[in-house]
Amino acid sequence: MRLVGPNGEQVGIVRVEDALRLAEEANLDLVEVAPMAKPPVAKLMDFGKFKYEAAMKAREARKNQVNTVIKEIKLRPKIDPHDYGTKKGHVERFLKAGDKVKVTIMFRGREQSRPELGRRLLERLAEDIAELGFVESAPKQDGRNMIMVIGPTKKKAEAKAEQRRSREQRPATAEQPAGEQPAGEQPAAAEAAPQTDEATAAAE
Repeated sequence: MRLVGPNGEQVGIVRVEDALRLAEEANLDLVEVAPMAKPPVAKLMDFGKFKYEAAMKAREARKNQVNTVIKEIKLRPKIDPHDYGTKKGHVERFLKAGDKVKVTIMFRGREQSRPELGRRLLERLAEDIAELGFVESAPKQDGRNMIMVIGPTKKKAEAKAEQRRSREQRPATAEQPAGEQPAGEQPAAAEAAPQTDEATAAAE
């Protein structure tokens, strides 16, 4: 077999017995890393440490894995300004978190004959949130609804990292007990009481 040393150095082609002896002398394990190669490749290593490091890498990869989430917001073509502001706030919050947003305009009755109302509303929303997201899927009619998909300008991983940093940098504000002077500040000295007439007379 071809033997590789613990630091990746090439030992050369050796017999299995010799490789096992070298492993025992170095207090390491002999691990076959490329069984299909000709000749097979084995490496001297601490197998317990190798498994631990592999598990930590897999855990870190899972931690950094980002699942794409699509949130949905539904609007009416003739939505009033207050409701529009509320819905826009939800869209902004989703985009800041790195999520995509599916915006659906729901038409009812005669509204279906005026799709331009929904299109104008979606275009207005896209302009209002332009700093946080972009139109990933342009408005299109789907039965009684009109749908547009907005993607976040920040990726999910970036948004999570930013939220984590902001939490870590948030200063801890300790409450100041009532009546207690801040550190380093001393109460002002009391003014001397004015002399009474008796004291003045005594001094004369």
